[in-house]
Amino acid sequence: MFVFFIALCYNTAMSCVRVKAYAKINLTLYVCGTADGNHKLDSLVASVGLCDTVIVRKRRDGRVTVKMHGAEIHGENNAVKAAELFIKEFSTCGADIEIIKRIPMGAGLGGSSADAAGVLNALARLYRVKDNERLAKLADATGSDTRYMLGGGWARLFGRGDTVKRVSGKLRVWLLLLVPEEKVSTPQCFAAFDKNGAVGGNSDEAERAVNRGDVYALAASLNNALMPAAAGLSSGVSDCAGALKGLEPLAVNMTGSGSGVYALFASRRLCVRAKRSYRGTARAYILKTR
Repeated sequence: MFVFFIALCYNTAMSCVRVKAYAKINLTLYVCGTADGNHKLDSLVASVGLCDTVIVRKRRDGRVTVKMHGAEIHGENNAVKAAELFIKEFSTCGADIEIIKRIPMGAGLGGSSADAAGVLNALARLYRVKDNERLAKLADATGSDTRYMLGGGWARLFGRGDTVKRVSGKLRVWLLLLVPEEKVSTPQCFAAFDKNGAVGGNSDEAERAVNRGDVYALAASLNNALMPAAAGLSSGVSDCAGALKGLEPLAVNMTGSGSGVYALFASRRLCVRAKRSYRGTARAYILKTR
């Protein structure tokens, strides 16, 4: 079941579809080795309420245009790639795409993958495509975790993130996310991990905590093997982690390869209070898992 909110809108010239493409948080991230030049991961992830909005409109020709609001397009763009792959695979006409950015870029929240998945979902609705497996294969071609982003929710990601195991639990947890100005390069973060990081571990206990609805057990299971490497590359990561620990959360963790660092709280009230108490310069967001 797709977690994207979908609305149809029509005018005299064309039809359009609007979707919300939600960010994700890594509750765990273990590096379990390498294969074919890629790191093998085991990560428990969840969608959160922070989202981009993707709007697609039909064209009469096969062209794709993308306009970003709140961010600039640099180099290859996953939303463009997703649209071009969709048009080729399903032999449809093109689309004019608008993306309203709210997910911070370079924060480990999967914003680029969310946009690609949002484009695929919106085009599927626009052109009445219902072949979810073919859509998933297109998602794999745009990014390692885009397949997961097609549906979102709670899941375990394995391998490069393209093997998805849905998690049945519906635990809702409150998070205070801090995003420092300084970004962390994902390739550099993995390279730093390869020098000093510990390989191994799994997300079994964290998954069991979600299935039981136990926020305290989940807090005790939070882990990100890349966090020491990211903190070594960016003082912003370590500064945010230190600030969050001073706000008395259940746990502090990093999402993706950074630079976003978050604290988990037992309730919305405690999360809101922590945000009000934060005095740093990083951008602060209150998030709830979906």
